[in-house]
Amino acid sequence: MRDRITIGTRGSQLALWQAEFVQRELLMRNPGVTITLMKIKTTGDMILDVPLAQVGGKGLFVKEIEEAMLKGEIDLAVHSMKDVPTFLPDALHLSCMSKREDPRDAFLSRDWPSFKSLPKGASIGTSSLRRQCQLMAARPDIKVEQLRGNLDTRIRKCEEGLFDAVILAAAGIRRMGWEERIKEYIGPEVCLPAIGQGAIGIECRKDDEFINHALSALQHQDTWDAVVAERAFLGRLEGGCQVPIAAHATVTGSGKKLRLSGLVGSVNGDRIIKGEMEAPVKEGARLGVELAESLLSRGADRILAEVYGRELKGYQEG
Repeated sequence: MRDRITIGTRGSQLALWQAEFVQRELLMRNPGVTITLMKIKTTGDMILDVPLAQVGGKGLFVKEIEEAMLKGEIDLAVHSMKDVPTFLPDALHLSCMSKREDPRDAFLSRDWPSFKSLPKGASIGTSSLRRQCQLMAARPDIKVEQLRGNLDTRIRKCEEGLFDAVILAAAGIRRMGWEERIKEYIGPEVCLPAIGQGAIGIECRKDDEFINHALSALQHQDTWDAVVAERAFLGRLEGGCQVPIAAHATVTGSGKKLRLSGLVGSVNGDRIIKGEMEAPVKEGARLGVELAESLLSRGADRILAEVYGRELKGYQEG
């Protein structure tokens, strides 16, 4: 029995909310343990003037935190699952995921009530190529402009009128208690969510039995099963922030089935390859790979090859 746990986290308001949530959950179950937070500045937090697609994508928000964990400076890390790369360092793993929040995207605007109501030529702020692709497919007449920064910064820029609207993950806004700022939830039929969006994942060292046991009580199995399928889809496509890839899985039929929807698109939204498949809930990893293979065979391979400048490993057209 250890008497101290250190949680690593980014320093943004939302990241701290998530880390403090995990801290409270662990304290309730381990009352004799001192649990502290260590704020760690990541490369993604420091580079705010360049689109993520140009500087490395997802790993930018976890690399320094993982290094601290490997050095033993922290015992676990709390992440937004949409920021976690598909492949982790060998000594680390995702130990659990808490119950998912609303995975949809949210529309915020000072002057307009909905995405459809935006006038022709309206500017939408987002840092996500996934959102850009799908929003431009739905409304080719809008302008998508780069928007980086913490959640509160992006909302402030919208309220100051620097953009006609911004699109953000609903989960973060809801967790911060700012739901009243959401004008509209964007359904998956218009904008399929990012892989893992709305889910909080906790990463730790594989060989730390005490931490793994402590975290087991925080596991939400439906969230885990759904995100495993989404991440398998992303992993097969070798995807990051450089290409529009989206996927969302839901557990259906009293927890017996997983339904996974996914897409690959071009940056400007003129080509989108979509698909949906279903499988038993424990076969999420296979389901994700099979859906990815289906999209690749229908033209997603050509979209990805244009972005990456190479063919994907393990895929042969035929």
